[in-house]
Amino acid sequence: MEQDLEKLRSAASSALAAVTDAGQLEAFRIRYLGRNGELSALMKQLGSAAKEDRPRLGKLANSLRSELEKIFSEKTSALAGQATDSEKPDLSLPGRRTVGGTVHPVTQMMEEICSVFAHMGFSIAEGPDIELDHYNFEALNIPAHHPARDMHDTFYVSDSTLLRTHTSPMQARVMEKQQPPLRVIAPGKVYRCDSDITHTPMFQQVEGMLVDKNISFADLKGVLTVSLQKIFEKELAVRFRPSFFPFTEPSAEVDIECVICGSKGCRVCKKTGWIEILGSGMIDPEVFKMVDYDPEIYSGFAFGMGVERIAMLKYGIDDLRLFYENDLRFLSQF
Repeated sequence: MEQDLEKLRSAASSALAAVTDAGQLEAFRIRYLGRNGELSALMKQLGSAAKEDRPRLGKLANSLRSELEKIFSEKTSALAGQATDSEKPDLSLPGRRTVGGTVHPVTQMMEEICSVFAHMGFSIAEGPDIELDHYNFEALNIPAHHPARDMHDTFYVSDSTLLRTHTSPMQARVMEKQQPPLRVIAPGKVYRCDSDITHTPMFQQVEGMLVDKNISFADLKGVLTVSLQKIFEKELAVRFRPSFFPFTEPSAEVDIECVICGSKGCRVCKKTGWIEILGSGMIDPEVFKMVDYDPEIYSGFAFGMGVERIAMLKYGIDDLRLFYENDLRFLSQF
């Protein structure tokens, strides 16, 4: 076995001297130093050697391993220092610019809307996407038998829980915990079973309320008129049309003059010169009673707006699906 070790030393040294690249070097390592290499095979034969010779042969084998590992390491360093020009980086080449991401246009719009109302003294309240039926409907004056539930196309998780259909549940949650005066907006995702070129199953809403003594419809009109003009950054004509919502009475749809054609009439506004932008109204006294507010003392208004719809109008986008296709050509414009 001592002669075999010496032959292996000679063969390995000659083989390593002939190595000229990294591929050959790796082949050498596998052949001589690998787990199933020639040196390992020899060391496995130690068990068959005479008992008195094993210490001496084991020492020789370990010495050979150390020697081969040393010259292998020296060869590795030598090859690394002999890299050709093609393997070295060309420092004269122009650098690669890292392109930064941008904030999604819907997120930008949400932040702008929240900023406008924050400057008007409104605080921000956020709540769970999976909501209790009580807060989503019943606390907002929409009992189980109410036909208005059919307007929401709800995703139910169980008999008592659902994916919220609006962010109005936060109005009930906030009023349960706080006493007036209140100025609160509730931004967030909402979900409805609806999908086409103008609707998606998930979309963003901002809903808000103001509760205090002697709040009138005039306050509602003033706050919404000013906030819409700030959001669209221009003087806009605003009109209020009678409507129905189960948690407000009286209720009103709010229209703005068409920002596409300047109220002259176009395809977007269906030649009317007006575009519906949000729903609003005075909070129904029945809602106040559910949170132990005295409707004889307090009054207030509530409103809700779709963020994607406002973003489409402000940025001149004609297809809602563009927001969710992740097309960088579209998103990089914002």
